[in-house]
Amino acid sequence: MGKLSFYGQGIPNVKEVDYTGKLIVIEGADCSGRSTQVTLLRQWLEKEGHAVSDAGLRRSNLVGDAIQEAKKGNILGKKTLSLLYATDFADQLENKILPALKAGFIVLSDRYIFTLMARDAVRRASSKWLKKLFGFAPVPDMVFYLQVDPQVLLYRSFETYGTLDYWESGMDICLSGDMFESFQIYQSLLAKQLDIMAKEYDFILLDGHENPEAVQDRIREKILSIK
Repeated sequence: MGKLSFYGQGIPNVKEVDYTGKLIVIEGADCSGRSTQVTLLRQWLEKEGHAVSDAGLRRSNLVGDAIQEAKKGNILGKKTLSLLYATDFADQLENKILPALKAGFIVLSDRYIFTLMARDAVRRASSKWLKKLFGFAPVPDMVFYLQVDPQVLLYRSFETYGTLDYWESGMDICLSGDMFESFQIYQSLLAKQLDIMAKEYDFILLDGHENPEAVQDRIREKILSIK
């Protein structure tokens, strides 16, 4: 990675430090197969002799648990939720991601700022505000995006959890009184935002409907090009 580049102003006193690690992101909706791919990828990289560190949403020691608890009440405001997740990411960046990159680790991030920006965009946050809010985020070496049809996500959600999540269904923004319909509308809106970002941020697109092993083969093939 060398000198870090950022999506915005970055972080003071960090830009000139050498970072020998790699930052690899796997994006996609809940139940798109991200976690499976991260697990398979970590196993492969470690077998190849690489030191690997994980990152993701709500994994900050500072506010990760607080976000989970606050979401249970289904009463968080849109901006409050945005700022909590931004704090969660910032804490992980300072205390986990940057130290690991500096030490030469490969950091695998199970989602990144793109999911947060897509969620906020669907909730009518302006693109300018979001880019400024997350301008401290480093540019990853690669971003993989698992694309899955909302109807398939609906089926997988029931198969995995036996129910639909209030927030993943967009119930807080009153898309529909019916949770099934709201889920599909919300996931379609999220997918639209991520498709837009895919072009702007050079995502590597993956078909999330394919066999997980086939998807993993493609990821590994791409990663070998930067090793």
